[in-house]
Amino acid sequence: MKKLVLMLSTVVLSLAINMQAQAGNVETLQSEYQAAGAGNFSASNGEKMWVKNNLDKKSGKQRNCQTCHGKVLTQSGKHARTGKVIEPLARSVNSERLTDIKFMKKWLKRNCKWTIGRECSAQEKGDFLEYLKGQ
Repeated sequence: MKKLVLMLSTVVLSLAINMQAQAGNVETLQSEYQAAGAGNFSASNGEKMWVKNNLDKKSGKQRNCQTCHGKVLTQSGKHARTGKVIEPLARSVNSERLTDIKFMKKWLKRNCKWTIGRECSAQEKGDFLEYLKGQ
């Protein structure tokens, strides 16, 4: 019984530390964006950008974030061009999400360029993160 209680305590503590680290890394990145001129971040604005269709000038097709990540962020997505599986973005089912600042910067830059056709502003990146934090 004591071993079980100790194991459960360890798991709960590990999850709590991981959740704090995730929140801290997102907040650190959002602070960087605010230092670059962004204002308060809005999950609502992030969600609007997430579903907004953008015309790809090369293919003439519409795309948005859901094109690859899917409509339900607790489920896996699939890259539209390569077919590669994309693990769920929701932290509630994927504890690895939103933990690595370098990784977040890389993918925000890359995905904004691919989806919207340009690099996102600091405000837009912060809004995306605010939206994703709630998933």
